[in-house]
Amino acid sequence: MAHLLGAEALHLEFPTRVVFDSVSLGVDEGDRIGIVGRNGDGKSSLMAMLAGRLEPDSGRVTVRGGVRVGVLDQADTLDDALTIAEAVVGDRPEHEWAGDARVRDVIAGLLGALPWEAPVRDLSGGQRRRVALARLLCEDRDVLFLDEPTNHLDVEAIAWLADHVKRRWAPGSGALLVVTHDRWFLDEVCTKTWEVHDRVVEPFEGGYAAYILQRVERDRQAAAIEQRRRNLARKELAWLRRGAPARTSKPKFRIDAANALIEDVPEIRDGVSLRSLAVSRLGKDVVDLLDASVTYPDALTGRERTVLHPVEWRIAPGERTGILGVNGAGKSTLLGLVSGEVEATSGRVKRGKTVQVATLTQRLDELEEHLDEPVRVVVGGLRTTYTFGSGSKAQELTPGQLLERMGFASAQLSTPVKDLSGGQKRRLQLLLILLEQPNVLILDEPTNDLDTDMLAAMEDLLDTWPGTLLVVSHDRYFLERVTDQQYAILGGHLRHLPGGVDEYLRLRALEEREGAGPGTTSSEPAATGLSGAERRSAQKEMASLERRLEKLERSIDSARAALADHDQSDYVGLGEEMAKITAMEAERDEIEQQWFALTERVG
Repeated sequence: MAHLLGAEALHLEFPTRVVFDSVSLGVDEGDRIGIVGRNGDGKSSLMAMLAGRLEPDSGRVTVRGGVRVGVLDQADTLDDALTIAEAVVGDRPEHEWAGDARVRDVIAGLLGALPWEAPVRDLSGGQRRRVALARLLCEDRDVLFLDEPTNHLDVEAIAWLADHVKRRWAPGSGALLVVTHDRWFLDEVCTKTWEVHDRVVEPFEGGYAAYILQRVERDRQAAAIEQRRRNLARKELAWLRRGAPARTSKPKFRIDAANALIEDVPEIRDGVSLRSLAVSRLGKDVVDLLDASVTYPDALTGRERTVLHPVEWRIAPGERTGILGVNGAGKSTLLGLVSGEVEATSGRVKRGKTVQVATLTQRLDELEEHLDEPVRVVVGGLRTTYTFGSGSKAQELTPGQLLERMGFASAQLSTPVKDLSGGQKRRLQLLLILLEQPNVLILDEPTNDLDTDMLAAMEDLLDTWPGTLLVVSHDRYFLERVTDQQYAILGGHLRHLPGGVDEYLRLRALEEREGAGPGTTSSEPAATGLSGAERRSAQKEMASLERRLEKLERSIDSARAALADHDQSDYVGLGEEMAKITAMEAERDEIEQQWFALTERVG
């Protein structure tokens, strides 16, 4: 592979600490590199040095002649005097940029809902971020540096971005370096992972899942070093391997090695125990939305606008549900009905007598009254011990142990809340809410400002939390990891997604192709026009297809495992085995399409 840029003996030092000490790296044609590590360990600084935005204290960065580098950093550099069109395509004539397929794709994928001639000064922070990303992607660059590109993007836009960067360059050409906490994006796009830690950069082959496996191996060899971190990584690996078929087929490592590592790792959650404990805390009734709808007066037209059409949703004890939908679809309104902050215009909301709802919002309101207090005082003032988990797995934790579990070092326990980083404040906010012992927890974009290790720690904490959990998040990995089912708000209707996030993206793409506008797919069962007998027959066929899919997945996994042990010099035999696997995958895809079509009919 041709060399694009490299770093030799980089040293970077801030007044209070050394960030990097003699780091040497190289970026070649075709590299797709994800950069991970704890907040504050130097991910953005590394990217800034490689991109020429930050001078190292010693060492050097070399770039091959003629290589064009593009950077998306976290700073907002847009000119308020420009329109969106001027910010994205500059002064290029319309016939020129409109004739460029890449530019059209970027505009449709990131800016489709924004007025093309709107002034930049009137945009929100999230909209400005989209414009900055679109401007970069419309340029011809050999190397792209993206620092948190998924911030302010919804699930649909993140999926588009992943597809775009995978198709942007021909195989073996161009290079991408990305810092992001979105683990799904890392696994979907990256072929290499760099972990930044302890003044060094450690390279791993493969995306996020492969990185997790190799990190577990590294930690195993180091015996007792970072015991807790290793256990969290193994638990996460177990979920990755037991997750959706699309994920288990991606990691670039031997499947039998992964299975050997997780054979003694239990399921991430003891669902039976948690539901039993949830029933004992909540009773059988949690929150029922009974034909509840919400209508608001439209400020522009003065007419009534229905945000949520009649919703029938009976939330169960211990239920773990993710809510999907484009911005403005009504997710916050739906959660407001559950929490009691929003009144139903018609229908009714019924709550169990023992229900205590707590909401983790995108604001940090819970911390306002504690800004001048040390972290230890804030947590210790609530309770002396805390119990997490149930039955034989229940744990009694002191405030200090609880804070340590969420990544607070001993030195940070005496730090005033106002001096904490954004990620630390976010973790403390979640802890304060959990310590109030709610039995219904609503998480609204909980992953903001958290690095991948802290996201894993949060997920581990939620695994032992015995209550009903409702989550809104654009972080696909987190959503799939902590919830057991997903719903979407489409056209003001609440719709169950048996196929999860993939089904949601397919439905949204279908709407776009049909030109129907966002959310026009109805979710009302009556709209399907099926009789009771037809519905039962369709459900029976769906169950049959699911069994066939499970059998095919096992066969594909076995074939891939056997392929890894096949004589690599036997090209004819390898080709025949690959052909068999390809045929099984094609059959699986066809069955999945049949299953999706049936879910459309059933509703």
